[in-house]
Amino acid sequence: MQRIREIPYNYTSFSDREIVIRYLGEDNWRLIEDLRGTRRTGRSARMLFEVLGDMWVVERNPYLQDDLINDADRRDALVRALNHRLEQFERRLNDNRDAARLLEAARNAVDRFSNCFGERQNLRGRVRQVLGRVTRKDNIDFSGLARVSHATDATDWRVEMPFVVISPDREEEVAAIVKACIDCGLTLIPRGGGTGYTGSAVPLDAHCAVINTEKLETLSPVEEVELPGVEGKVATVRCGAGVVTRRVSELAAAQGLAFAVDPTSQDASTIGGNIAMNAGGKKAVLWGTALDNLASWRMVTPQADWLEVERLDHNRGKIHEQATVRFRIRRYEADGHTPRGAAQELKMPGQAFRKTGLGKDVTDKFLSGLPGVQKEGCDGLITSARFVLHRMPEHVRTVCLEFFGTDLGRAVPAIVEIIDRVKGLGGVEIAGLEHLDERYVKAVSYATKAARRERPKMVLIVDLVSEDESAVAAAASDVVHLANLR
Repeated sequence: MQRIREIPYNYTSFSDREIVIRYLGEDNWRLIEDLRGTRRTGRSARMLFEVLGDMWVVERNPYLQDDLINDADRRDALVRALNHRLEQFERRLNDNRDAARLLEAARNAVDRFSNCFGERQNLRGRVRQVLGRVTRKDNIDFSGLARVSHATDATDWRVEMPFVVISPDREEEVAAIVKACIDCGLTLIPRGGGTGYTGSAVPLDAHCAVINTEKLETLSPVEEVELPGVEGKVATVRCGAGVVTRRVSELAAAQGLAFAVDPTSQDASTIGGNIAMNAGGKKAVLWGTALDNLASWRMVTPQADWLEVERLDHNRGKIHEQATVRFRIRRYEADGHTPRGAAQELKMPGQAFRKTGLGKDVTDKFLSGLPGVQKEGCDGLITSARFVLHRMPEHVRTVCLEFFGTDLGRAVPAIVEIIDRVKGLGGVEIAGLEHLDERYVKAVSYATKAARRERPKMVLIVDLVSEDESAVAAAASDVVHLANLR
């Protein structure tokens, strides 16, 4: 039978075991379990857990931390109360050496807890002083609201509260901010919209700075530019890391163009995160993921250096379909403009970026040594990028296919059949292919289109595009026929 929680105020995702290990170490957790087995803890154990609970509730609540940092009398009263409980614990030792070990570990934990407030206050002062030289002071946020709202991402996985949240106004500030944080001994976490499902924006160290890029909102108009190694001018857009993905799509659509990166989070996700995660979306079927559509991007490395990566000989299509792929890498001084050393060139086969049959290999973080993309912020902070835009064929047909019955084994092969069939048709392409399984259909309360009462077991949504209206209409009929056979 699972033991109920005994540490007071523990309404977090951490178990009692994890909290004890955090304060007292794993050996002492095992010791507590052994003492429980001999029924020799009782009141002493409750007092010990009360001490841990009081410290834990403060550690998980930045508002309480701020109150104790600013009020020395209240802080001293809390520490006295913790030590009083430990004194009561000591009176009940009865020469129990194991319990004495627990008491010593608890006293050390209380000492660390007592000292952390002064240490945090001193570090805050230093961070304010150093960062205040490179960005506005109101961009440096130690408030409880900022720290709580940046403690997790879409995973809702919470480990530590960030020490400070920094929101630069301009791209040019980022390298200096990174350098200042390094000088202050802070771990760095880049963050955009916080929509990721991998936990890459979740602080794992209490001494960390979250650099929020949402204010880096520079967005150019659609620009026809010459790309290195590409004949003629290409429609592109340059955007800051904090630009919301939907804004880029809307800008492109207003000019009759398409932005290929369209994850389901596009109303909240930002460009920097799209690059760091190599985001895709429905249009990835036609034009690939972020990697395939990047013309160039700028980033700041963990050494606070500026780095610019530029794709050469862009094929304006899926990167793995190009025999040889080349990138030019330039480094710059702190000003972001003065070159540092000679440019380098990365050269690799296009097939190195994809596993056969996969639109994106999420296990390949290295990507042949290409910086920034799909690294989830681990090798630098994306500050801006230029993307290639596309022209959508004139005629589009969207087909919604619903599959009923209990034997999904008969329905799933329809996905491959549809892809293979359309590939064999001249002048027609799949611009989007969405697969909704039974759980998703239920979760979104999907409204059945067919004349049936029950929900389908599987839904396929296919976007077919062509410059020939009759060809796309015929392809849509052909896809429906394939589905009906199943």
